[in-house]
Formats: sequence, C-alpha cells, structure tokens
Amino acid sequence: MAAGDGNTPRDPTPIVGAQTDVAPLGRSAAKPPHERTADEERKVADWNAIYAAPAFQALLKAKRRFIIPATIFFVIYYFALPYLVGYHTEMMQRKVWGEMNWAYLFALSQFFMAWILAGFYVVVAAGWDRKAAAVLASFRK
Repeated sequence: MAAGDGNTPRDPTPIVGAQTDVAPLGRSAAKPPHERTADEERKVADWNAIYAAPAFQALLKAKRRFIIPATIFFVIYYFALPYLVGYHTEMMQRKVWGEMNWAYLFALSQFFMAWILAGFYVVVAAGWDRKAAAVLASFRK
C-alpha cells in the first residue's frame, strides 16, 4: 500500500530544509561553543592541520601515557580482590583489626583508590585542556 492511497495515513511530517534547532530559546547572539553542531565546528579551524601538528600529536601521546597505565592499574586493582578472595582465602581471612580482615580492608581500599585515581585524572586533564586550548588558539582563523 502506498502512502496517501486512502488505506494508510499520509506522513504528516513536513519536508523542509529547516535546521534542527527550531527553538533557540529567544537567543539573539551566536550559539556558545558547547552547543555548536559538527557542521558549525567544521568552520572553526582546519582540523586536519591541527591533527598533523606536532603539538597536538604530543598532547595525544601525553594522554596515552597517563590513560593506558591508569586503566591497567585500575583493572588489575579491581580484579585483585576476587582473585585474592578466591585463591588466597587464608591470607584474606586473617584479622587485621578487631573483626576486620584483609578482604574487607582491601574492598574498602578500592573506594579510596578510585577517588584518588579520579583526583589525579582531574588534575592531569586540566593540563591537557590548557594544552588543547593553546593548540586550537594557534590555528584559529
């Protein structure tokens, strides 16, 4: 059955070339940078030139130097608890303080490890943001 033949309803969606942002909420100024679409961002800078720039490549390398080891550390630390509890039960059942054993202490340490790792990431990422802004500023039109 074809649309509009009387048996199926016609698609009420209008066919227009309007932008998706049909309600700019009374804004008369340009969109802030965090609301730009990919097409609008394409005009901001020459992204291929930025990607090829040594400063940008150094930034990517610095990010990898932190993110990959941090992720490996997190995964090993996280899965160490079930491994130790499963295969080294005598050691993990040993009392440390009162009724607190090594398994409970290690489980609680995972919260602190995640918070500390997140704190390190926030500090390091702030530096990456500054470097990225400097790279982008050097290419602004």
